[in-house]
Amino acid sequence: MQNLTEAKMRLTYVIFSLTRPASFSYTWAQVVDDLVPAAKPAFAMAKDIISPFTLCSNVSSTEKEKNTPSYTFPALKLSSAPQPKLESQWREMEWTEEQKASLMKTISSYRPSCHEGTQARVLLLGPVGSGKSSFISSVQSVFNGRVTNRAMVGTSSTSFTKKLQSFNIHGQKGEGPTGLVLCDIVGLGGGEMTGLTLHDVLSVIKGHAPEGHKFSADQPVRSETVGYIKKPGLKDKIHCVAFVVDASKILTYPKGLGTTFRLLRKHISDLDVHQVALLTQIDQICPETAKDVTQVYKSRIIQDMMNKAGDLLGMSTSYIVPVNNYSSELKLNVNNDVLLLRAVDHILQYADLYFQDNAPQHTGPKIDLGI
Repeated sequence: MQNLTEAKMRLTYVIFSLTRPASFSYTWAQVVDDLVPAAKPAFAMAKDIISPFTLCSNVSSTEKEKNTPSYTFPALKLSSAPQPKLESQWREMEWTEEQKASLMKTISSYRPSCHEGTQARVLLLGPVGSGKSSFISSVQSVFNGRVTNRAMVGTSSTSFTKKLQSFNIHGQKGEGPTGLVLCDIVGLGGGEMTGLTLHDVLSVIKGHAPEGHKFSADQPVRSETVGYIKKPGLKDKIHCVAFVVDASKILTYPKGLGTTFRLLRKHISDLDVHQVALLTQIDQICPETAKDVTQVYKSRIIQDMMNKAGDLLGMSTSYIVPVNNYSSELKLNVNNDVLLLRAVDHILQYADLYFQDNAPQHTGPKIDLGI
C-alpha cells in the first residue's frame, strides 16, 4: 500500500514540477502545500513518506526539509517548436535570377502543341479563400515586374469572385499575351452562398458557360442561359484544372470537402481533362519557409502537409506544387518568383497533354475513284 501511495506521489511531484516555470526550483515537500485545500487531506501523508528524492531515510522533519534537494526542470519542447530540416531538397530547385529568366521565357513562348488551340485555358478550383485570385495576381505580378492585384481578392469567408472570369497572362513589358489563360470561378464550400454546383463546374469545363456568367444555385447553366455556347470549340473548353487548397486550413476543412473533391475529380477525369493542385499559404505553417522560401523543399512540415493535401484531393503528391502568393508585399522576391513560375510551368505541362490527346486526326484528302 505504501509503495502504491509513494508511486502516486512521485508522479504528482513530476507533474507539479513540470507545470512550474522553467527556472523555478521545486521541492518534494512543496507538492502538498501547493495542492488545493480540498485535495490536501488525501496527500497529507506525503511529507512522511520516504522518497527517492530525499537524501536519507531516518532524519527529523526539520532535517528532511533541509536536505530535500531542489530540481530545476528545463523548458518543455512544445509541438510548435521547429522541426529539423531535411539535409537536401526533396525536389530539385534552382533559386537564381537565371532560373527565373529561363522559366519566364519558357512560359512566354508557350503555345499549345495542337494548331487548333491558341491558348491553354486553366480553371482554378478550390474552397472559398484558398488563394485562387491571389495566384492569378501573383503570376501576373512576376511578368509585370511589380506587385499588382489584377484579380480582385477578398478577405471574407464568402467568395469574392462571383462569376467566370478569364485572365490572359501577359508577358513582360512590350510583349503580347502568353499562351496561358487562368480562369477564376466562385469558390467551393460556402453552401448556398456560392451558387456553384457540379453541373455548373462541368458546364464551364465543357465550354458551355459564357464569359462573365454569374453563378447561382437556382439558375444553373443551361441552353436558355444568355450567351450559352451550344457547340463549344477547343478555344472555349478548359484544358487543365488546378485545384487550390490552403495549407493552413487543410486540417480544419469540413469532412465533406474530401468527398466533393473526389466527385469532381471523377467527373473531370471522364472528360479527359488532367488535374494538378496548388498548395497555398505555406508561409503560415512553416516559420523557416516564411523567412526564406528556398527552404520549402527542405521543410518536413510542408512535406507532411503535401501528403495530407494528397489525401484530401485523392491524388498523388507528384501533381501537387507549393506556392507562396504575394499578399502584403510591395516588392517582388526572386526566390518567390521562381516558385510561382515553376508552378505555372507544372500546370502548362499537364494542359499540353490535353492538346496532345485531343489533336484532330487528319486522314488526308479524299480521293475520287470515279466509281
